Amino acid sequence: MVDYLTGLFGDLRIGWRDAIDIAIVAFLLYEFLKLIRRTRAVQIVLGGALVVGLYYASEFTTLRTVNWIVRDMFGYIVFAAIVLFQADIRRALSNLGRAPLFKYLARPATTDEAIEEMVTAATMLASQRTGAIMAIERGTGLRNYIESGIPLDSMVTYDLLVSIFQSDSPLHDGAVVLQENRVAAAACFLPLTVNPRLSKELGTRHRAAIGLTEESDAVALVVSEETGNVSLALDGQLERDLDAEQLRFRLEALMLQVERKYSPRRPRSESDF
Repeated sequence: MVDYLTGLFGDLRIGWRDAIDIAIVAFLLYEFLKLIRRTRAVQIVLGGALVVGLYYASEFTTLRTVNWIVRDMFGYIVFAAIVLFQADIRRALSNLGRAPLFKYLARPATTDEAIEEMVTAATMLASQRTGAIMAIERGTGLRNYIESGIPLDSMVTYDLLVSIFQSDSPLHDGAVVLQENRVAAAACFLPLTVNPRLSKELGTRHRAAIGLTEESDAVALVVSEETGNVSLALDGQLERDLDAEQLRFRLEALMLQVERKYSPRRPRSESDF
């Protein structure tokens, strides 16, 4: 057995190019598995693997009719998968652009003053039980969502944010998008998540915040109209019941890359329910 393995791999030579090639393929495979984990795409991948296995089995056993059907269907299956999973494909390409290398090259675009204004506005809106949603752009551009709203291009101030979300304001129905340390637009439409595992108590604002962060690296701040609780959405996950100090801590860590030694209290996430 040892002699057989020695003869099989004895002439194998791996250079630095081969090592890079293997590393790239392993990285892409790892990211792909992370992307489809706990999603409906897992069943599609298993079904595709079954079709490929059936094709090679029909080749080996000379089942000509089965082989012909699978071979002719394969092209249509590829196009159908592209149409059905265009959102997942877009999210995958976006995740590749959010690799750690690009995060180190990016510069924080939000200042301490802007974060303080957002925290103050969220605290005031929560005390009034006024619903609100603020989306903060990071590496992935939010131009498509900005163009769906009313352009403002204004400084970030708490009185502007509070005024926008008052019920008698014509701009309160929708999201505020903050871009490059300014309020870019208001009354913006965000994509709703289709995650079936979310709590039934979450309303449209929370689902829009989660949907946006599923498709981009943006941070979404949500104030609940029913409970007055403040939540933060990131990477499709929701951190709930944040007080002012926790919200400031999270925004500084996410937007300014400031690392603090402790958090006063661990916020509840959607996974706790």
